[in-house]
Amino acid sequence: MVSSARPKTSSENKRIINIFALASFLNDFGSDMIYPVWPLFVTVVLRANMSVLGFTDGLGEAIVSLSQALSGYFSDRIQRRKIFIWVGYLLGSISRLGYALSPTWKHLIPFRIIDRGGKIRSAPRDALVADISTDYDRGRNFGLLRAMDHLGAVAGIITCIILIQFLTYRQIFLLAAFPTLIGVILIITFIKEKRSPSTRVYKGYDFRHLDINLRLLFLLSAIFALGSFSYSFLLIFAKEAGFRLTLVPVLYLVFSAFAFLSSLPFGLLADRLSRKKVLWIGYGLWLVVCLVFILGNTKISLVLGFLFYGLHRGALEPVSKTLVAELAPSSFKASILGAYQMIIGFCALPASFIAGLLWDTWGKMVPFILSSLLTFIAMILLLWVKEKPKEL
Repeated sequence: MVSSARPKTSSENKRIINIFALASFLNDFGSDMIYPVWPLFVTVVLRANMSVLGFTDGLGEAIVSLSQALSGYFSDRIQRRKIFIWVGYLLGSISRLGYALSPTWKHLIPFRIIDRGGKIRSAPRDALVADISTDYDRGRNFGLLRAMDHLGAVAGIITCIILIQFLTYRQIFLLAAFPTLIGVILIITFIKEKRSPSTRVYKGYDFRHLDINLRLLFLLSAIFALGSFSYSFLLIFAKEAGFRLTLVPVLYLVFSAFAFLSSLPFGLLADRLSRKKVLWIGYGLWLVVCLVFILGNTKISLVLGFLFYGLHRGALEPVSKTLVAELAPSSFKASILGAYQMIIGFCALPASFIAGLLWDTWGKMVPFILSSLLTFIAMILLLWVKEKPKEL
């Protein structure tokens, strides 16, 4: 008789995941003291236009993609994860100090590179989490990490809303550097990494031999990413729709709160139902966001748009990583996760830049129309992706 018991993550591995979750909370607590006012800082304080905003945001995502690809490759090569994780958090903290000292938007660029280069932590961390999880709680664990990310965002946004009444943007940026430093200390102190007993020489993975389902997932994710422009456009849209500057961070709070509330449930749903189905729901929710901004003409409809945006992020982020990790060869998991993020990021650079050009040239509705079309194509292609069967 075959046992129906499902394998469980060990207590030590749960402790590691919980430490990562706490570090994620602290990092996003600091970063999201900045993000609600970032587009206002760039366009109002530093007097840049929407094309520049789109360029800086898109550049950031491109750097994210490159840093994750390289860190994934070298993490597999040297069989180390921890050093990439704490160094990545440290770079994020340093960048916020640089933002606070930047006199013009051009000076933001090197610190933007440092900031997003801090994402070298992501692929090694995700590979480690995937390895210490089972097929029956991997979605849950990725969902927990994203939930703590968004909970940190909620705390950071609330802090920003309070502090903005008393401090300048630059002073808030300075304070935002410190929570992440605490996360660095936690990881250095409490994560003990064991070297793999394997003595093989890592030669890199031949991506020509990727599973056909993983190739298709890469393709449709790239198509979706080409239309998935930065959240900054949503905030500027709301400002131009009549929301006061002091209320714009509240909309970002709505997004982050619903992303926090939905990340873990969507991760659990992916474990019970299907990774692909939940990912399809995530794409569908972004399509709803686009339609709300295209058709809605009231402040209430825009609030609903940010609510659906939060649900979209809650569904998309943990489940996409889970699906990629399970379709990737076990010996090259960090490399594949890094390559996936590289593709997403390289598409994000033209996505936000093109969205800014379309906004400045033909109006703010056009980027949403293009994104709706690309999202629909990605949803159709996703129907042909086959998941890997769960191991008992």
